[in-house]
Amino acid sequence: MHKIFANTLFAGKQVISLPTCHSTNDIAAALVSKGGTFEGTLVITDQQTAGKGQRGNQWEAEPGKNLTFSLILKPGFLNISQQFALNMAVSLGVHDTLFPLLGDGLKVKWPNDIYFFDKKLGGILIENTLKNNNIEFSVVGVGINVNQEKFSTAKATSLTQIVGSPFELREVLSTMLQKIEVRYLQLKESGESKIRPDYLESLYWYNEPHTFLAEDYFTGLIKGIDPIGRLIIERESNVQYFSLKEVSFIE
Repeated sequence: MHKIFANTLFAGKQVISLPTCHSTNDIAAALVSKGGTFEGTLVITDQQTAGKGQRGNQWEAEPGKNLTFSLILKPGFLNISQQFALNMAVSLGVHDTLFPLLGDGLKVKWPNDIYFFDKKLGGILIENTLKNNNIEFSVVGVGINVNQEKFSTAKATSLTQIVGSPFELREVLSTMLQKIEVRYLQLKESGESKIRPDYLESLYWYNEPHTFLAEDYFTGLIKGIDPIGRLIIERESNVQYFSLKEVSFIE
């Protein structure tokens, strides 16, 4: 299934395809640590036995039904303080891939989950290696529910469940690599000012009144993301900034 992808400049030009592995991010990180890794190297598997999500969560994926892969990037142009800009670029690449299929119900939930209305369709986990004040390597892990039809939680969904027909995994992957590469190069060439408006436009609950949980329950409006990736919520005319694990989405 996984050959070199022709519609990209570098993403997927080197492919490591594994029938099964514990975590594509771990495999990719091991390759980075050994040195000599090409930018755009893709590690992909049909069955990931210990996939990682944000907050240390496990990623559930039925073998052979979904996309579980990691892409190695070398964003040396990004300062340590700009790490979230890469999250925005990759999230938008995934969004750009799926939006023509799903439409306005598709959103990016901060920090980097992919949602269709109120159900989780996929997730992104980026792990960076730093050198001096810049990012030397990034391992970009992506998991997208494509053809899976049953989940252990009612809060998960897939492309097949939404659209009602199966998808060719290679075609979805090929388009996604190309779209991620486009957004990555846009970030490299023009900085985050070009991608931030698109990220906010795709942001889940953006400018809508909802209930959140921090130290207590409160109603607030998501107003944006600050330069270091904190969620900005307006609460009773006051603006508060939240890092990962400091706030939860309720309803």
